[in-house]
Amino acid sequence: MDLDAYVLTHGHDWARLDELTGRGRLTGAESDELVERYQQVATHLSVIRTSAPDGALIAHLSSVLARARIRLVGTRVTSWRGVLTFFTERFPAALYRLRWWWLGCLAANVVVTGVIMLWLLGHPTVEQSLLSPDEVDQLVNNDFEGYYSEYAASHFAAQVWINNAWVSAQAIALGILGLPVVAVLFTNILNLAVIGSVMIRNDRGELFWGLILPHGLLELTAVFVAGGVGIRLFWSWIEPGGLSRSRSLAREGRTAVTVALGLVVVLAISGVIEGFVTPSSLPTWARVGIGVLAESVFFAYVFVLGRRAVQRGHTGDLSADLLEDSVATQA
Repeated sequence: MDLDAYVLTHGHDWARLDELTGRGRLTGAESDELVERYQQVATHLSVIRTSAPDGALIAHLSSVLARARIRLVGTRVTSWRGVLTFFTERFPAALYRLRWWWLGCLAANVVVTGVIMLWLLGHPTVEQSLLSPDEVDQLVNNDFEGYYSEYAASHFAAQVWINNAWVSAQAIALGILGLPVVAVLFTNILNLAVIGSVMIRNDRGELFWGLILPHGLLELTAVFVAGGVGIRLFWSWIEPGGLSRSRSLAREGRTAVTVALGLVVVLAISGVIEGFVTPSSLPTWARVGIGVLAESVFFAYVFVLGRRAVQRGHTGDLSADLLEDSVATQA
């Protein structure tokens, strides 16, 4: 390809895009033109990088596209439509595509929790080495139930939301290293198993399950989703499939960010249940029923909405135009 001729032919398109980007206010027609010019210049950059790579020209066009993208982000991507698209397509598609990873993580953790709890119930001396009789009495008769009503519901809901979001973020962020994810999850379920065995041994099993299940079903599912996605992130560079390790890790990393952002909302819902439903005066069956309903809605969201989103071609990764801009900016 004759690069000089290409520049001469399309240079006015690049200049026009830069001009529109720099304007303070755009009319409706100019906004449409900005989008059209952006797509044209992105295509031109792709052609140049493939057919006649020129470092200076690539850097220039990348800069023009980056500035235009910032302008477009300010006017379109942060709109409510973008938020709606995220929660109806990108997030559920990511959950559905990675379903076997987090479902496996969920199943493994449930089994391990059950095994540890049963083992502790069969070995009371272990419990005695962990807690003194006074500590057991305080936990069984005061602390466990009091934990859910010690603070105002709104304050408590915010507190548990922040804590669970932090645990989930750790599980995803540490995923690239593999073993730390297992450590985070094991610490979480070990505490649950120890408290559960103590409560059950002291004939407070009904109270334990009645306070754990309303919020715990959705909350722990979200944590296990984060753990499964973290493990997938680790596996993406161990076994990249048909991609290079860097591209495989980048793709799963972007998808992990999608899941992390979506889980913030899921954990906020579980936090509201824990703050307002778990300690409420509702009968146990009603509180547990609300927890089961929330969990059922989540699974329907994944396996109905998520499956349909995947069938339409969504994967949970960034959309094509965002990826093009990211590549251009890096160049």
